[in-house]
Amino acid sequence: MKYVKEYLPYVGIIVIVIVLRLYVISPVQVDGSSMIPTLQDNQILILKKYDHRFDRFDIVVLKYGKDKLVKRVIGLPGETVAYINHKLLINGKVVEESFLPENIKTSDFNLEDIGYTAIPDGYYFVVGDNRNDSLDSRYIGLIPKKNIEGTVSFSLFPLNTFGKIS
Repeated sequence: MKYVKEYLPYVGIIVIVIVLRLYVISPVQVDGSSMIPTLQDNQILILKKYDHRFDRFDIVVLKYGKDKLVKRVIGLPGETVAYINHKLLINGKVVEESFLPENIKTSDFNLEDIGYTAIPDGYYFVVGDNRNDSLDSRYIGLIPKKNIEGTVSFSLFPLNTFGKIS
């Protein structure tokens, strides 16, 4: 009985850590350059697994085959998405992407290029911030909500990036 009382707090801590990691938050590593300049290759982020309400410009982690990709939500269910003359158009209206430096340009694209007139319910259009080097919805199609694991908004490592992601 003495051993049970002695080790019970440690078992409790282990159970709490496992539950937190499985269902609440977990670390995720950026792999590649598709989110430069916002995120860097090998940067460690906190994935909020509980966050399943996605807004425009949220940064999300999604499953793509055996890989996990970090991308930015651009188009929401029911919307049309196009890039014309390097400008984002949502439902035909220009939407400013203030997080992108002026030197990053997006080639012309229309949702019809991947076979849709509008984004269906339960799907999202995502892109990387480094538009010239990103495997995203322009190439792999719309992303089902069930494939999005959650959002990221906090960086752990490297230490010079520690804090909220802007």
